[in-house]
Amino acid sequence: MRQKSTAILAALGAALLYAVSIPLSPFLLRQTGPVMLAALLYLGAGVGMTLLSLICPVPRKDRLTRRQLPFTLGMILLDIAAPILLMLGLARAPAAHVSLLNNFEIVATSLFALLLFRERISRRVWCAIFLITAASMLLSFEGAQSLRFSPGSLLVLGACLCWGLENNCTRALSQKSAVQIVQVKGLFSGLGSLLVARLAGESLPDWRSLFAAMLLGFVCYGLSIFLYVRAQSVLGAARTSAFYSANPFLAAALSLLLLRQPLADAYPYALALMLLGLYLTVRETLSELPEHKVG
Repeated sequence: MRQKSTAILAALGAALLYAVSIPLSPFLLRQTGPVMLAALLYLGAGVGMTLLSLICPVPRKDRLTRRQLPFTLGMILLDIAAPILLMLGLARAPAAHVSLLNNFEIVATSLFALLLFRERISRRVWCAIFLITAASMLLSFEGAQSLRFSPGSLLVLGACLCWGLENNCTRALSQKSAVQIVQVKGLFSGLGSLLVARLAGESLPDWRSLFAAMLLGFVCYGLSIFLYVRAQSVLGAARTSAFYSANPFLAAALSLLLLRQPLADAYPYALALMLLGLYLTVRETLSELPEHKVG
């Protein structure tokens, strides 16, 4: 019971840390292109965890091996592909479309967990996933125009599928060192995104913005992914994704506190749905947590 409770807190902590980056990133975007910023955030996570591993070396038994190479490569490549597809989608679809479609990630994560990784997902958790997805869509709903289809929508859905599969690849590695997983994900995904940013014509910012972006990446990406992986090792991909999906609500609240940005009119109703979904997930997790198979 204590292990399950700790994993739930880790998943919610991961959501909170990532949410902190949402109101702070706009300040960095004034000096840095979006793809370059994504690269620096990932690199900050990887470099930070590399320094941490020098202070506290990872035991040999917990290190990634050749056996985990397919999942490791999948995690890296999908983490590079997803932001690219998202940026291409943003260039072809209104922001309202993207906000709504981006909520498909939790569904994609759960479907991949069920179909490819044979993770058992109860009816109660499926109900929770539906409520949380509905809450996220309600929070990002910007009028009837956001329901219209556009060619860019397929690219955004592709990004969600990539992230959903990437979440499950990370789940397959979650019994290994979370520090090393974040290190590998951050460094290689960051370098891949950096290459894409340079090919897109984006340049490195000045050293102050570069340092700020990498520091933010270590705290909001590195530590967030670390907690996410620790939660996955106990909860599985679907449940962890459900808890992590609280981040848009936390980000909205932080934006109100830090930037004085008003909450959406639908926020109270969306929050109620999200809390109900989290309650069902917590209840299911603490009552019975089946064994997860990865293969």
